[in-house]
This record gives sequence, C-alpha cells and structure tokens, in this order.
Amino acid sequence: MRILFDKNVPYPLLRYLAKHDVRTAEELGWARLVNGDLLRAAEDAGFGVMVTADQSLEYQQNLKGRKLALVVLSTNHIGVLEKHPERLVAAVDAAREGGYEFVRFELPPKRKPGGTTRST
Repeated sequence: MRILFDKNVPYPLLRYLAKHDVRTAEELGWARLVNGDLLRAAEDAGFGVMVTADQSLEYQQNLKGRKLALVVLSTNHIGVLEKHPERLVAAVDAAREGGYEFVRFELPPKRKPGGTTRST
C-alpha cells in the first residue's frame, strides 16, 4: 500500500511500516501544501493512506467521497508514539478507501515546577 506521511508526523516512524511504500510530504515537495490541496495531491498520486497528526483535518475538510484513507494520530510526540507503534501499524493495515481512523496515544503526566507530576 502507498502511504503518505504528512509533514507533522515524525519520520522515524517510517521504519514500523517497512512492508509498505511510504513517502513523506517533504520528499515529494509537498511540505507547503495544506489540507485540501495535500489530500488532492495524495489521491492524484495514487496514495491509499495519509498519516497525519492534524486532528482538525476532519472538521476543516469535507472527507465524504475521498478515496484516500486518513489515519490521524492524537500526538506527534515521537517518544510517546514509539512506545506503541503497533497502534499505528494496525490502523494503517486496517485502512480502507475513504476511511478515517483516530489513533489515541496517552501522553505522560506533565511535570509541575519543582519536579512533581500532575495528571492532565
């Protein structure tokens, strides 16, 4: 499957999708394309899935009738994503034409000044 990584997705995650043909928006010269233009370019180029951390994309764009499946990550914090890469892999492997999958990753508690932690 052809997969496009949006510019906001950490590229080290590519290694977890080695069985797929994964490209980045940056390497294709699409780093400046946003939202609808990026989705259109990806579909025109034959990508089946786009992975993004842009959680507002579904609200900014009409996704109805799209061929491209979207996998949206709840964060782009590489340390958090690499703790459970199987979630990304499962979402990509399960992606179907026009689908939308939100993949939630738990963020670590924030530290208060002085070194203690608090829940968010």
